[in-house]
Amino acid sequence: MDFLSNIVQQALALFYGFTKTMGYPSYGIAIILMTIVVKMLLYPLTKKQIESTKAMMSIQPKMKALQEKYKDDKQRLNMELANLYKSEGVNPLAGCLPLLVQMPIMIGIFYGIRDFNYVGPANFLWMDSIALKDPTYILPVLSALSSLIVSKMTMPAGGDSGAAGMQSKMMSYGMPIFIGYISIDFPAGLVIYWIVMNVMQIAQQMFMERESAK
Repeated sequence: MDFLSNIVQQALALFYGFTKTMGYPSYGIAIILMTIVVKMLLYPLTKKQIESTKAMMSIQPKMKALQEKYKDDKQRLNMELANLYKSEGVNPLAGCLPLLVQMPIMIGIFYGIRDFNYVGPANFLWMDSIALKDPTYILPVLSALSSLIVSKMTMPAGGDSGAAGMQSKMMSYGMPIFIGYISIDFPAGLVIYWIVMNVMQIAQQMFMERESAK
């Protein structure tokens, strides 16, 4: 992971150099630009993962019905589930590979920004230094809100009204709250990255939905 972290830090330094040539040196803007570029490069994988996740969630009620119907016949259940995947055009493993590819990159970015050694002023907007946590708690709140929007957009319309649906709804609210909570003690630069990543995710999902509606 140190290898990826070092690459991220070199990229961040490069983007910071770009902001200097533009006459407005800013580590905050450098993080924003780097995150935008990374999310654009990962868009094909993100699209595949989102499509697979939504497809699997959309057939959850049918899966639950089959599991209840064939709960005493595992062999028949597996066969019926396979037929369901085939008829619905869903591959339960399709979302795993994109996630596995993206995870090391995202973790590398996390550690790269968290441990980045800022040379010179690191002030941005209302903060004296994005190497420190946001004293106003504005960024943690924004990280929680943006995470909530991403979570809600990923869930299919309607959803499941059963126990699984309730659990899914609890996760969709609980995880953003948790992310906001842990963001309180994170360096502001890292929280900026998370917020921009969520904003890009929202924009990409809106683009995907608009394209699928044509």
